[in-house]
Order: sequence, then structure tokens, then C-alpha cells
Amino acid sequence: MKLDNVIAVRNKKTIYRDGDKCIKVFDKDYSKADVLNEALNQARVEETGLNINKIIGVTTIEDKWAIVSEFIEGKTLTELIEENPSDKDKYLELLVDLQLEVQSKTNPLLTKLKDKMNRKIGLTELDATVKYDLFTRLESMPKHNKLCHGDFNTSNVIIAKDGTPYILDWAHATQGNASADAARTYLLFCLNEDMDGAKKYLELFCKKSDTAMQYVQKWMPIVAASQSVKGNEKEREFLLSWVNVVDYQ
Repeated sequence: MKLDNVIAVRNKKTIYRDGDKCIKVFDKDYSKADVLNEALNQARVEETGLNINKIIGVTTIEDKWAIVSEFIEGKTLTELIEENPSDKDKYLELLVDLQLEVQSKTNPLLTKLKDKMNRKIGLTELDATVKYDLFTRLESMPKHNKLCHGDFNTSNVIIAKDGTPYILDWAHATQGNASADAARTYLLFCLNEDMDGAKKYLELFCKKSDTAMQYVQKWMPIVAASQSVKGNEKEREFLLSWVNVVDYQ
């Protein structure tokens, strides 16, 4: 495998293209268990029939773990929105349609979203009283078993040359409540300082899924807290500012 064509650099991983293959190489100190879990998640999502880049193999390259999958040639929704800002609403509608397609699927072998959130909230440095409130809120939320992407945003949707949309990056896939996944997407728009996109996205999601906006908003402090254990200081500060939000306006 050739590692001379870098297509993306992410936190603790570098992604290369080698012909029709995409090679994600993780740093040496990256958890082996996390790499294997990401590959397993992706393989399980393949079984749902969604358009995703299929796993080809898991290997090591110079003592670093790597996941090899299909390379999908095309442009992400992020790139398309940047190139065609007047079509942003159309692309946001496509984003929501694809998310609803994802959430129409189930996979009983994936980690439960509530279990993952419980674990991550427990890892935060929030005081015991705040954690107790978050654990209580999380436990009170309805239990569902829908497929949730966990990082669903415009950079993880790529439109192939023939117009087929593919959904990438299933490292955070779980089974659980679709509105929690929507809250995560909303917060990702906010993290990218796209408040207009965040507002339009949430309105579209609620309209198309017939979900009360207040219901998605109830998830936001819980999702923000669980996501605050990763990312840079600026992201943590933003996410933690949501933790004490009881009612979003």
C-alpha cells in the first residue's frame, strides 16, 4: 500500500488514498480496541444496506493500526455548500433525508447509546451534583433502538460522481434514540459557528420526522456533556456551556 497521497489529517489519525482504497492510519498510541471497534461498527452498518464505504481489511503499517476501506470519489456536502451557497437549503434537506434513512435501520449488536453516554458523562470533570442531574435526565429519556451515526454532519456525507450519496465515518455508531443523534448534529453546526445552518437543520429534522423541537432540545445538555470529554479546549468550553441549559430558546 502506498502512503504518499494524504487526503485528510484528523486527531491521532491520517487518511490516505491509494487508488480505489482509503487507508486510515492511527497513531502508535491509539487504542487497538478502539480501532477494532470502529472496524466492527462499520462492518455491522454495512449489513443494513446503507450506502457506505465498505471495509476491505484491518492491518498494521509500521507498528500502527490501519483500517482499509473503499475510496469513494466525489465531493462532501461541506464542499458543495461552500461552492454553491445558494443551494445550501437543498443540501441541508438532503442531509436530513439521509439521517432519517440511517435512523430507519436497526442493528441489535451495536453499543447502546445510553450506555455510552452514561460512561462518557462519568468521565467528565463535572461536579457530582451536575453529574447526578445528567444521569437522571438520561435515564428518564425514552429507550429506542434506532441506528445512530454519532457524528452526522455535512463533512461525513460524500456525493459520488454518479450522484449517489455515501455516509462515511461510523466510528461512533450506536443504537438508541434518534433525537439524541439530531441533538449531536445540531451542536456540530454550532461548533462550526454556523448558527443559521443549525437552526434550519433542526427545523427540517423536526418537520420531516414529526418530532417536537422541545424533545430534541431536552437531549442537548446530555449530549453536550457526553461529548465534552473529547476535543480541544474551545470545543469543551462551548459544550459545557450547554450542560446547565434546562430549556433551550
